[in-house]
Amino acid sequence: MIWSSDMASALEFDRTSLKVASLTARQSDLTTADVLPLSTAVNVHRSIQDVADSIINAGRDKAAVVFMMGGHVVRSGVQRYLIDLMEQGYLSCLAMNGAGVIHDFEFALVGATTESVAHYIKEGYFGLWQETGRINDIVSAAARDSLGLGEAIGRVIEEEQFPFRDLSVLAAGYRLGIPITVHVGIGYDIVHQLPNCDGAAYGATSYRDFLRFAQVLNSIEGGVVMNFGSSVMAPEVFLKALSMVRNLARQSRRTISRFTTLVCDLVDLPTNYHQEPASDNPLYYFRPWKTMLVRTVADGGQSFYVKGRHQQTIPQLWTALAGSSNRGGLHNDT
Repeated sequence: MIWSSDMASALEFDRTSLKVASLTARQSDLTTADVLPLSTAVNVHRSIQDVADSIINAGRDKAAVVFMMGGHVVRSGVQRYLIDLMEQGYLSCLAMNGAGVIHDFEFALVGATTESVAHYIKEGYFGLWQETGRINDIVSAAARDSLGLGEAIGRVIEEEQFPFRDLSVLAAGYRLGIPITVHVGIGYDIVHQLPNCDGAAYGATSYRDFLRFAQVLNSIEGGVVMNFGSSVMAPEVFLKALSMVRNLARQSRRTISRFTTLVCDLVDLPTNYHQEPASDNPLYYFRPWKTMLVRTVADGGQSFYVKGRHQQTIPQLWTALAGSSNRGGLHNDT
């Protein structure tokens, strides 16, 4: 039997007949009213203060400070804290997943994001929103122009002056020249459902972001890597990129081992989290623990874990840095 293109097409879902609705018809669970104002935290966790001190030292040594995050960070309303840290020069790179892009884009465009999965999945409308689908068009154009995914979305939000772009982390990154890398998994995000999604374009632009992320890690010696709420993307992307830069460093007789990691999440970890869990422990499969808190810092780094919600931990980090005598972060040459 000769395999034909028609037979191959019959195995694929036909997206062309999907009914796509407008965001104006969707009830969003979060609006700009849920975005927190900048406010000093009353108490700062000791570990967060230690990491803030490491960030200040990294700035003086011109080492990288990397902030990795899951999509719920954007949903938690801490955008102003992240943007202010970027504007002060404390962060040299941010890494997010595809969900983070969607929430950031929708907030900037219409001032609202997040739908009820339980409600819309019953009707077959979950994720099928026309305005959000423009992300796909931007990604396709970015692939043709050899741009990174985060760079392309941030540029559109900023240059087209989306109504709520002041709350966009992506727009701030583009405006400030700080790389925001986006690491997607095909089929993870609602925009992948839509008829205008080009999987190859996502592969090209997200892989370019991965290489940019790895380039940032070339300067991680003496630096800081933080992970807020990403159980898979952050530890896995960091692990592979770190292996790449250590490979090159070894060839030039350099070492990349002395840096600080911070994980902030809601998982209960034991006080001895600096030791890797046993393989029969279910938490062995919580990648941030074994990857970011143990294995990657085993040769001279230090790691910290803080249990808490993003609405608590990120304002604490901002407070620890904004209240320091070195206000100015990575851009301070003194």
